[in-house]
Amino acid sequence: MTLQLQGKVAAVTGAASGIGLECARAMLKAGAKVVLVDRAGERLRALCTDLGPAAFPLVVDLMDPASVDGMADRIVALAGGLDIFHANAGAYVGGDVVTGDPDAWDRVLNLNINAAFRSVRAVLPHMVAQKSGDIIFTSSIAGIVPVVWEPIYTASKFAVQAFVHTVRRQVAPHGIRVGAVAPGPVVTALLDDWPKAKMDEALANGSLMQPVEVAEAVMFMLTRPRGVTIRDLVILPASVDL
Repeated sequence: MTLQLQGKVAAVTGAASGIGLECARAMLKAGAKVVLVDRAGERLRALCTDLGPAAFPLVVDLMDPASVDGMADRIVALAGGLDIFHANAGAYVGGDVVTGDPDAWDRVLNLNINAAFRSVRAVLPHMVAQKSGDIIFTSSIAGIVPVVWEPIYTASKFAVQAFVHTVRRQVAPHGIRVGAVAPGPVVTALLDDWPKAKMDEALANGSLMQPVEVAEAVMFMLTRPRGVTIRDLVILPASVDL
């Protein structure tokens, strides 16, 4: 990979594992400085030691509004700027509504919607002031095609899609691009509550993707000419029929 992000500073939430970590790796390989944002401080620090001097750990509890509101200043202080913000952190819950746990729903909705939107709001003034930037959301195919076995998660990603489509038009005059990568099922910790039989079947029939495949899609979005915005990029395992 060429150094297409040389001189850029990126920040990725939920960067201690899964999609966030692979996206951070890809951005580093492309020449960016990357601030890895997560609440898992010890793991973040160990990862950044391994990733090298262009990787910076930033411990933020995205469920703490004050911590989120001060995030942009901390990113700039660590890495010297902010050009790319990847709102990746999220949670998953599936199952029937009639037997569901509303407390679990609240956590998923608060993280996937409120915390994600608030984190973008925190970094936008910096990007508006510099008249450039990229905002990427990790959305889901569930935000485009309703998935019957995950109504709460689907609803959260529909909200993300609505936010992406409206904010993109608000901030485009400031030179800021906003887009969403919308993958199908990916092998990450979000699927830890899948029934074992369902996971085994998905792995066997090739209906799951790896995080690195999502990272490659995000890099495609970030490296388009500035006059081009990839608003939604859907990526699916070849065996998924949607």
